Amino acid sequence: MVIGRRGVLGGVAAGALALPAIGRAQGTGVKIGLVAVQTGPQAALGTQLRDGFLQGLKHLDGKLGGLAAEVVHIDDELRPEVAVTKVRAALERDKVDFVVGVVFSNILAAIMRPVTEANTFLISTNAGPSTFAGRGCNPFFFTTSYNNDQVHSVMGQAATDSKYGRVFVMTPNYQAGRDAVAGFKSRFKGEVVDEVYVPLTQLDFSAELARIAAARPDAIFTFMPGGLGVNLVRQYRQAGLAHIPFLSTFTVDEATLPAQQDAALGFYSAASWAPNMDNAPNRRFVTDFEAGTGYVPATYAAQSYDGAMLLDSAIRRVGGKLGDKDALRTALRAADFKSVRGNFKFGANHYPVQDFWLCQVAKRADGKFQTETVRKVLENDTDPWAAECRMR
Repeated sequence: MVIGRRGVLGGVAAGALALPAIGRAQGTGVKIGLVAVQTGPQAALGTQLRDGFLQGLKHLDGKLGGLAAEVVHIDDELRPEVAVTKVRAALERDKVDFVVGVVFSNILAAIMRPVTEANTFLISTNAGPSTFAGRGCNPFFFTTSYNNDQVHSVMGQAATDSKYGRVFVMTPNYQAGRDAVAGFKSRFKGEVVDEVYVPLTQLDFSAELARIAAARPDAIFTFMPGGLGVNLVRQYRQAGLAHIPFLSTFTVDEATLPAQQDAALGFYSAASWAPNMDNAPNRRFVTDFEAGTGYVPATYAAQSYDGAMLLDSAIRRVGGKLGDKDALRTALRAADFKSVRGNFKFGANHYPVQDFWLCQVAKRADGKFQTETVRKVLENDTDPWAAECRMR
């Protein structure tokens, strides 16, 4: 459902962060189309993304760059054709100034052309496909997350550092899954003993777990977001395979840990952020996010919070003049805000240059689960496609 001019939180599901009721007079406000899947088993990821952005607006008193902010909520339903229809409506009917969000890369790929051809800035706060990082880079596209290849390469480096010689690889069969495998292989120096791709809707992994048991790898590497990750982790533990190190990206995180719980303890992930990062913006974000939602934020939320802070800094820098696209682009490139992850700046392709960490699932004293940093793997890392981007 697309939420129109009924206010910032019109139609939002219960549990979202509350914001002051604010309106948008012509020429005095800014309207955001916030794309976040809210349908099906992947809705937990979209909820994280949505609530992270709304937490940013709450910290900014409901304004971006001093302008009253209104949010048009767009549930892409994890269906590209639905996403295109709803985003077009947000652009043409609701006249949004920015499109923000997007969990999955196939949704981002579907809406990229409609948004950018309308000379509207698209700020991805999660999806970061390689297709838009190199020759496909776009002057109207920025991401506050990562390049898909990049974050998976961190786990490839971590596996190499741990001297794992034989690794079993398994991901979903779509662009982000293929990017994950490419990223892992780019830094892994050992042998990939098997490379398995499963449907994005798969929930039963018994056949794949039997293959892992038979292969007897030194470790497995997997990228299974949302409901896929919940089921895989549970079944992995139940199958008695937990003695094989579980290396993952976006499989054990704060969006899935409430369902995985003890089954995920000790499992590893790679990320540019974790809730226990000790800096002032992050401490404030995590504390207030948990107080407002009752759950622990994941990277989806943290990156979206940074997305709100990025927009605030850029709009403030241009004095609220949203029509000056060149000046606004320059202001976005400056990334003049304090990120919850510490080091952050944009590369030439509008993808972040940042640090990456090996993280591990832990159980807190209050009984909640979160990922915690183990060690820094890459510092001020630029994604591998940036050199192919011809933007200047």
